[in-house]
Amino acid sequence: MSDVERDGDEFVVDLTLLATAFGRPAEDVRTRMRTGQIASTCEAGQDADEGRWRLTFRDEDRALRLIVDRDGAILGKSSFPVGRRDAAGRPQARQSGCLVAQFRKSRQR
Repeated sequence: MSDVERDGDEFVVDLTLLATAFGRPAEDVRTRMRTGQIASTCEAGQDADEGRWRLTFRDEDRALRLIVDRDGAILGKSSFPVGRRDAAGRPQARQSGCLVAQFRKSRQR
């Protein structure tokens, strides 16, 4: 199997690719996907991006984004930090030392 294959209207992504991106054993990734701890989205390109899809996988505070063509060939790949989500899937507020310091400073006035 190549890293990404087309299966009708869906794409199948190799488990090893996800395990490497998230720094987890493949079996952990399989379990986390089954339980919804790793979420995914698939977006079809429009206009100039027609014929391309953006596949995004999110695990805790990391995301993997793949841009693929209609055959599943990877045209672009990136991994980046994202904010954590709570149990309901809502973004959690991030605490930055800078923002906390500014808040505390303004409260002391």
